Amino acid sequence: MDNLRRPLLFRIIVTPNFNMSATMGFADPLRAANYLEGITHFRWEFVSETGGECLASNGAGIMTRSLADCSAEEADFLVVSASWTPEDYSTAAIQSALRQAARRNATIAGIDPGAFIMAEAGLLKGRRATVHYEHMDAFQELYPETALSENLYVFDGNRISCCGGAAAIDFALHILQGTHGSALANAAARYIFHPTLRERGTPQNPQDSEPLGKTVPLPVRRAIKAMEEHLEDPLPISEICKEAEVSHRQLDRLFARYLKKTPALYYRDIRLDRARGLVTQTSLSMAEIAFASGFSSQVHFSRAYKDRFGLPPIKDRIEGRIPFEFRAWPMHRKSSG
Repeated sequence: MDNLRRPLLFRIIVTPNFNMSATMGFADPLRAANYLEGITHFRWEFVSETGGECLASNGAGIMTRSLADCSAEEADFLVVSASWTPEDYSTAAIQSALRQAARRNATIAGIDPGAFIMAEAGLLKGRRATVHYEHMDAFQELYPETALSENLYVFDGNRISCCGGAAAIDFALHILQGTHGSALANAAARYIFHPTLRERGTPQNPQDSEPLGKTVPLPVRRAIKAMEEHLEDPLPISEICKEAEVSHRQLDRLFARYLKKTPALYYRDIRLDRARGLVTQTSLSMAEIAFASGFSSQVHFSRAYKDRFGLPPIKDRIEGRIPFEFRAWPMHRKSSG
């Protein structure tokens, strides 16, 4: 490796309410690599459209350069780190910066829902990308020309993306490995106590893995999987029981014990969770959202929506976004089939 080559510049554009943990997690392996080698292999700068302090979703802030002040120096990597309501910050200035970087053949990256802004700039047509699971439904509806992946991160040539959170560390380490080799990537990972580098193709929510261990019985997981795969065309509960390989009575007992709901109510609620993501994150009509969420009647959909969330969908779209207590886990997606 030529230690005299020019350091790689990462220009990280942050938008209001960006995810601080993911953004700093992305930068930290680069910092560690520089420290361990005693050489400035990487430089990075935090940029926002207007400059000054930019507040993250956790209430902390970082100082940023103005995007207009950065035009003279070309970045090797242009990274967009966004969070809720990315469409509100997909401005003409940011899109112009992305397109200019694309014309220079720079690598363009999105963290969390940063891929929304990349897609809005027309940079993901015919490409693969990923976003945080809670934004997947909205992304699929808005940008069907992009192949959405459920993986932690996606490398598609010089268009790369990451779902955010702690996966941003893996994302940066894979970039580091690609630019400066495995030895330095391993050393940086050890230094920041990142014991296992998750490989490409690792899903965001592995079906056989739960952070606190398996606490829900297999029939319940099978039933939920069947429900999630049939959101637009809901299955009768009798069919769900067949998929779960238990009787209707047994499934009722299991759902009451572990989920505190009947299977039918749980099924309705995850369809409404999906609907709320589409209501608050897209401009789809209420009729389209009702259909995409498995409701044949818009009147029935609006009534059920208000019953679950306390306000009708059209009002929810105007007045605000999904509060924490109603965020779905996981975000439910229509079947790829």
